[in-house]
Amino acid sequence: MHTVDIGSITVGGKNPIVLIAGPCVIEGLERTKAIGAAVRDIANRLGMPYIFKASFDKANRSSYSSFRGPGLEEGLQILQTIRQELAVPVLSDIHCVTQVAPAAAVLDVLQIPAFLCRQTDLVFSAAASGLPVNVKKGQFLAPRDMQNVVDKIREAGNEKILLTERGVSFGYNNLVVDMRSLPILRSMGYPVVFDGTHSVQLPGGAGTSSSGQKEFVPYLTRAAASAGIDALFLEVHDNPAEALSDGPNMLQIDQLESVLRDVLDIDAIVRKYK
Repeated sequence: MHTVDIGSITVGGKNPIVLIAGPCVIEGLERTKAIGAAVRDIANRLGMPYIFKASFDKANRSSYSSFRGPGLEEGLQILQTIRQELAVPVLSDIHCVTQVAPAAAVLDVLQIPAFLCRQTDLVFSAAASGLPVNVKKGQFLAPRDMQNVVDKIREAGNEKILLTERGVSFGYNNLVVDMRSLPILRSMGYPVVFDGTHSVQLPGGAGTSSSGQKEFVPYLTRAAASAGIDALFLEVHDNPAEALSDGPNMLQIDQLESVLRDVLDIDAIVRKYK
């Protein structure tokens, strides 16, 4: 099993679960930083390694008029500030090859969105940056199909790979998580991340936007921890009803600590089986 170093954090092997969390999209510096600071403080209390995440551009939206974020230049400036002031690694999505170089100059992890996981040029360019690459498994892929994605990244000489499970399409406007996916992904030899909030998303479920069932986040995260994961990805917000993206499937910050305590208790039991 490969491990991946992200700053002072090591993901994988028998190391404790890492938390990757933050709002779906950057909603201005102050609110985004405040959310990150609140999550960091919870993670510190629990002794849980923490990586901040937020998107500078949500390019995959249901509607043309949906909020996408501040864009590449301003978004990276905000992420750089958060990285420096909160003293945590940062992760964000990239959507095209031209974003790789500027994003790699700021971020600690480049993330490939699920819908783009088969885009060879994007995946290869991200890998060629030398940074860790977190690839979200497409909602349309079987777990074993991710071996092809792993091979593309390795072709660029990069072994710093994270693979994220975020549910698979199940009928119309619904996702389901097959927990068999987690050991299948881990069998490829790289750390596995479980996305506990996008997994309860109902894509396009509200017509011009996605809906979600955030009440199931604690159940799925506990189940994933029992199956064995290396990191937990959660989108959180101080008031999901006001969130500009993915509010229906985001976890409210005041619920986060309870969820993480359960996950850590379970991980302490199953870590010997990893």
